[in-house]
Amino acid sequence: MILTSIKKKLTSALTIGFLAYLPIQANAWGTIGHRVVGEIADSYLKAKTRKAIQSILGYETLAMSANWGDFIKSDSTYNYMYNWHFVNLPAGLDKNGVYQFLDTEKTPNLYNKIPDLIAILKKTSSTATEKKLALRVLVHLAGDLCQPMHVARKDDLGGNRISVLWFNEKSNIHRVWDEQLIEYQQLSYTEYAKAINHPSAIQLYNWQNTDLKDCIYESYGICNKIYENTKPDTKLSYRYNFDWVDTLNEQLLKGGVRLAKMLNDIYG
Repeated sequence: MILTSIKKKLTSALTIGFLAYLPIQANAWGTIGHRVVGEIADSYLKAKTRKAIQSILGYETLAMSANWGDFIKSDSTYNYMYNWHFVNLPAGLDKNGVYQFLDTEKTPNLYNKIPDLIAILKKTSSTATEKKLALRVLVHLAGDLCQPMHVARKDDLGGNRISVLWFNEKSNIHRVWDEQLIEYQQLSYTEYAKAINHPSAIQLYNWQNTDLKDCIYESYGICNKIYENTKPDTKLSYRYNFDWVDTLNEQLLKGGVRLAKMLNDIYG
């Protein structure tokens, strides 16, 4: 009986530990950031695309569906999706190295699952349930794609093991980029989207014509700069926001523009 009790406690502890690990690797942008991406994407949808999305999601907007990929972590049925939100890249890769890594990495990840979801949405034989799941997850992953710490290093769990202080609060690089920089702006997701949704014609063209590999490589370059300029146990506050807020805003804006492009390519 004692051994059985110990075994049950150990199993429970391991399960809790595993579930605790999932959010470390999988969260991106936080609730506000993902909704900003969805709200911006909505402004670039073609009429045909909007109609197709409404037929799948009903009254659920892209902004409201954007966090579904994180919300379902409470349901173990979806544990198989935990590593779809990121792709861990080694340090020191050049562009060809990133491309080669993406081509050879077979574990389900952010890079190789986005095309799978797009394929489900394009397939006429996909069921309504399959399409709804694929669309919700795609909206979420398009946001993850532009979060630099989601192409970060495996050995530190995407920056989660690199401790810093954010306005004297214990944190880590990943959390700062997921949530704290965004929350520091003190804007609702609708206010935030309106404030940054002003790309130039050149930006809009370039971002809409960047393929998936280049999106990863672009985020990887920013990720490396974050590593270089955010040392362990650094005290981060006003200056960090000043130095990085433009990058943050541009990545959120790119996420929305590129999500709209994906959806317009499917349905437009």
